[in-house]
Amino acid sequence: MATKKYPTATIETEHGTIELELWEDVAPHHVANFQKLAKQGFYLGTGFHRIIPGLMIQGGCPKGDGTGGPEWKLIAEFNDRPHEKGVVSMARSVHEDSAGSQFFICLDRAPHLDGKYTAFGKVTKGIEAVDAIAALECANDRPVGGIPKMLKVTA
Repeated sequence: MATKKYPTATIETEHGTIELELWEDVAPHHVANFQKLAKQGFYLGTGFHRIIPGLMIQGGCPKGDGTGGPEWKLIAEFNDRPHEKGVVSMARSVHEDSAGSQFFICLDRAPHLDGKYTAFGKVTKGIEAVDAIAALECANDRPVGGIPKMLKVTA
């Protein structure tokens, strides 16, 4: 049986390059949104503003503090993909249909996120860059020495 061929994306960071496969079969609108934002240069200069050791690194906020996003929200596309190390999922507020541009990359298995956040991809190369960002010194879930930037995002 052939392996599913997914569209890909690349996130170049100050800590290395992260390559992703994008799961358009389970989250087509979230994948299209990520691709659109990447092509528009939306993510350029944004960073990973939130780091929770053992759980995730979160980025994609144009304000750099977790309060920003595009001028639209996505309807949740919850699916059966487990939140495990390397899975990329959309961040949101308490409202299920509030995702916009912010996403997180899981650092470990997080079953409490399954079915509650839209998983839309997975790291295929560069997990060491994710781990390097996760290892940064933090205070209150924020990197102490400045937010590690996304230098280029292509999709």
